[in-house]
Amino acid sequence: MKAMFQQINLSRSLKRLSLCLAFAVGFVQLGVAQDSMKLSYPKAQKVDQTDDYFGTSVADPYRWMEVENTPELKEWIQAENALTQQVLAKIPFRDELRKEITQQYDYAKQGAPQKRGGLYFFSKNSGLQNQSEIYYKSKLDGEERLLIDPNKLSDDGTVALSDLEVSKDGRYAACATSTSGSDWRDIFVIDITTGKRLDDAIRWAKFTNIAWFRDGFFYSRYDAPPAGKELTAKNEYQKIYYHKLGDNQDEDALVFEDLSAANRNCVASVDDDEKWIFVYQNESTYGARVLFASLTDVDDMANLDFKELYPTFDSETSLVAVQNGLFYVLTDFQASNRRLAVVDPQNPVPDQWKDVLPESNELLQSVYPVGDKLLAKYLSDASDKCVFYTYEGKEAGTLELPTLGVVGISGKQNDDELFYTFTSFVYPSTVYRLDLKTNESTLYWKPNVSFNSEDYVTERQFYTSKDGTRAPIFITYKKGLKKDGDNSTILYGYGGFNINMTPGFKPTRIPYLNRGGVYAVAILRGGGEYGENWHKAGTKQEKQNVFDDFISAAEYLIEQRYASKETLAINGGSNGGLLVGAALTQRPDLFAAAVPQVGVLDMLRYHKFTIGWAWATDYGTSEESKEMFQYLLKYSPLHNVRENVKYPATMIMTSDHDDRVVPAHSLKFAATLQDLASRDSVVIARIESKAGHGAGKPTAKIIEEAVDMFSFILYYTQKNHQ
Repeated sequence: MKAMFQQINLSRSLKRLSLCLAFAVGFVQLGVAQDSMKLSYPKAQKVDQTDDYFGTSVADPYRWMEVENTPELKEWIQAENALTQQVLAKIPFRDELRKEITQQYDYAKQGAPQKRGGLYFFSKNSGLQNQSEIYYKSKLDGEERLLIDPNKLSDDGTVALSDLEVSKDGRYAACATSTSGSDWRDIFVIDITTGKRLDDAIRWAKFTNIAWFRDGFFYSRYDAPPAGKELTAKNEYQKIYYHKLGDNQDEDALVFEDLSAANRNCVASVDDDEKWIFVYQNESTYGARVLFASLTDVDDMANLDFKELYPTFDSETSLVAVQNGLFYVLTDFQASNRRLAVVDPQNPVPDQWKDVLPESNELLQSVYPVGDKLLAKYLSDASDKCVFYTYEGKEAGTLELPTLGVVGISGKQNDDELFYTFTSFVYPSTVYRLDLKTNESTLYWKPNVSFNSEDYVTERQFYTSKDGTRAPIFITYKKGLKKDGDNSTILYGYGGFNINMTPGFKPTRIPYLNRGGVYAVAILRGGGEYGENWHKAGTKQEKQNVFDDFISAAEYLIEQRYASKETLAINGGSNGGLLVGAALTQRPDLFAAAVPQVGVLDMLRYHKFTIGWAWATDYGTSEESKEMFQYLLKYSPLHNVRENVKYPATMIMTSDHDDRVVPAHSLKFAATLQDLASRDSVVIARIESKAGHGAGKPTAKIIEEAVDMFSFILYYTQKNHQ
């Protein structure tokens, strides 16, 4: 899931997330008339598989699709992809759209510099490189030196640099790579002075941070999975190790493990001065038990003396800074919108924490120690707002932003400068430098794009959900749009795992907007935009609130004449794929097209694969109680496809190496829809090869995926497409 854990390259640590049965493949035939498309789908054999849930039998005829890499499944996927490409090839403007999307993507991109050991590290991409390169320089106007070019790690760009952490002295860079989009990580080390790769090699790391300490680093890993089940086997008993440079991995010191519970993850971070280690232990995608230990005068990494900072899993707490021997922590303990508190490590009991920034009416997203101040980033109706404070909590200025949008911060304690990026729906990522001595902000780097942001409009409006809940919706379109209900419109949503949906830029959307499209993002319960109470209002037996919000946002777009039922498409990925699956099965009449991407679509079995068990705090599981099973069954997209219903034109998208939300979700859903939907429904499945849940996907695949998705949506949201 996008929500499971968050890694920020070069700077911040990770916060937090066989039965093989034969089938027959029928011949793929595509009959296309000018007024309609009639498809003959690949035949997927149904098997006699049922499961008993509290006395209720539930059939699972496509269970065999859960077994990875069988010849039968490969053949069926090949037939599905062949059908999909034949359908897409009939769209007359697809080739022209490919040119437009490629042109918009082809501009130089650069990340904000990250300072370490007196050096500035930053990413660069000339435009269409599959993976961005990492450079460094000794001063801002100095010579740029290439540290690593991930494009040379594979011939097709499918090996990505997923994380890079530089040692405090700026001598070494630990690089984590992902192959074909998998969550598994291989870690190696580069000597920055010589540019040479060391012999150090780490395998089976996953959902990990790289936390440098002295001449080595802490990392998290699982035991090696069974052969042939690397992408589906359940991940259990994660452990933290310390790797000393020059040692073999089997010599690494075991720093932390918890054998009392298989379904817990753990990750380590180290403060900037390398005096303390913090361990965040998770049972799910929300909530962490936090431990800490002194690293002063430590000799044996396997015998660190850990103490509890926060003892249970019912709140989120993370270290912001260590100042004058005190811990500054961001927490939602007794504060749904979060607060910044100061903790004495000699008496870390949560009831003794003292507020520095008390909870307010706006969500306190994050706090950064920069220079001698703290920079607090608030979320105000799903758009960022940044305020400086002293360590005593006194306001010390604001960071002015160009418009509604999102800010990324790059800075360290005791630095005299910070860098920040700003982006919005039609505002590509731009880098600024703030002089912390003079408080003067200047443009550091701006992309040269082939469109004018002033030609577009982003509105933040508010819709009302079924139960009266009011929520924002961002609506972006090109100036001069006529609101007559005839505009192709995409409604995007997520609504889960405390994740915030905020304004963000993708160049692939510009051609869609230029063709008269409307792009809308609905803020939904289940996210974190209004704090933990907002999140909980969209979890477990409140999950239907999320779908109601999304459907209400769709109805709002129709009422306001941005779209009509004949021109409205819905899109979302991962938990957002579940959202789209639930919306299209609950209200098939409301949408013209639907594109669920890497979606969680089988709500009865999601927890049985890889890291799926960690999503239970949002979803519940089919095994925990009869009531929870019945609730999941009622909305599970796979189990709510009805026979002979006309469904929106649907393209289900997944990837063969997705080991976060395994592709069986999408494959089973596609087979079910193709079998039961009315014959005038269009249902296709696009299964990407050598790709995963999304992170690290090479540019070439991003562009082709965007071409197919926008072509499909534009075609099926035209009133005269039939």
